Amino acid sequence: MKFAICGVFIVIFQLAAGRAYSEVVSAPTDANWSIHFQTTTISQGHPGFSAAYSGTNSLSPSPEFDTSLTSTLFLGRRLWHNGQIYFDPELAGGRGVSSTLGIAGFPNGEIYRVGSSAPEIHVARLYLKQIFSLGNAREYLHDDENQIRGYIPVHRITLIAGRFSLSDFFDNNEYSHDPRTQFLNWALMDNGAWDYAADTTGYTWGVYLSYNEKNWALRLATAMEPEQANQMELDTDLRQAHGDQIEVERRYHIGKHRGAVRVMYYENHADMGSYAEVLQNPVYNMNIVKTRAYRTKYGFGLNVQQELTHDLGAFGRLGWDDGATESWAFAEIDRTASIGASLKGANWHRPADRVGLAAVVNGLSEDHAAYLAAGGYGFMIGDGRLNYAPEEIGEAYYLWQPFNYLGITADFQFVNHPAYNKDRGPVYLYALRLHYEI
Repeated sequence: MKFAICGVFIVIFQLAAGRAYSEVVSAPTDANWSIHFQTTTISQGHPGFSAAYSGTNSLSPSPEFDTSLTSTLFLGRRLWHNGQIYFDPELAGGRGVSSTLGIAGFPNGEIYRVGSSAPEIHVARLYLKQIFSLGNAREYLHDDENQIRGYIPVHRITLIAGRFSLSDFFDNNEYSHDPRTQFLNWALMDNGAWDYAADTTGYTWGVYLSYNEKNWALRLATAMEPEQANQMELDTDLRQAHGDQIEVERRYHIGKHRGAVRVMYYENHADMGSYAEVLQNPVYNMNIVKTRAYRTKYGFGLNVQQELTHDLGAFGRLGWDDGATESWAFAEIDRTASIGASLKGANWHRPADRVGLAAVVNGLSEDHAAYLAAGGYGFMIGDGRLNYAPEEIGEAYYLWQPFNYLGITADFQFVNHPAYNKDRGPVYLYALRLHYEI
């Protein structure tokens, strides 16, 4: 019954978005509306693999196969000159393998850690956007998800307030940032060591401010943190609990080929536990919750993208956080390095198709690894003990796009030392992704 209701929900979205979209694109001037719809299903599984032992948060060594679903309606409305409002209701359901446990760089970026696999509707985004012009030069924005078609000033300040995901605005990368059409792995779609403020669904409430010129940009944001690690309720004590980030982007050309470098710093202020404290005091019995207090966690990120030819692009990320407090909102990763490439299919007469290949290595701080080795658990990983090694992941995908509104992707991932454990794995994961958008 619930999936039948979901089907009706999707059909209504498609009809409404399709009608409004046809009206918008026919307008000869700057649009007042932007209406889009997407639905994505990912079916992913793995065969059995070797595991010397398993714990509460382990990836199951038995064969698994699970499916996730998201459907999103993207609504944007121009309110006044350079003022806009966006509202994105989203339906999400299904599950990831082992209920999204057992791999730090989790292999399905469309699923989050949920208690129930039943599809539910939630508000993904609801925010106001105001652009302040600082010059006469203009650039044209095409109609897109959460983007109204029209001209905006090149030299500008943008202010956004409301509900959004910090990954909407930070750590962007042309070749690896969207698990609906690009790489699926969490540590490839975003910087894995960026423990950005969010509830379980990946969204939060906050304020974002950016300054943009022709070749560079500066971005800042502050947002609400969850009350507990990777949970839905957000902490309303804004004086002590908030996530802050700053990013500088430099855009450039090498010959005719575009490139960009982004450097980010972040700080989380939240009621987090300490790995060192729980290890040093036996009275806590490896329960990190008992050590929670308002603390600060900080980290850095480097993000590079470079067009090599008209059809080929490369990217890389580096990430580091202090690893002293428990992982709080995104992934249990303290160190990360990734590299990859994306190639369009023009050479085989399929210009809309795309093939991608990437590798990522994730690591833990010394205290974090010692905590897991002593039998501690995080919100995503914990095998009851640990024979530590970096988590090594490779991913390859082929996106076949028979129509401009439909993408069908075959995806393969290899995970060595899942959850940083030499005593488990390797794991081979395969997936089929269907993505529809208008």
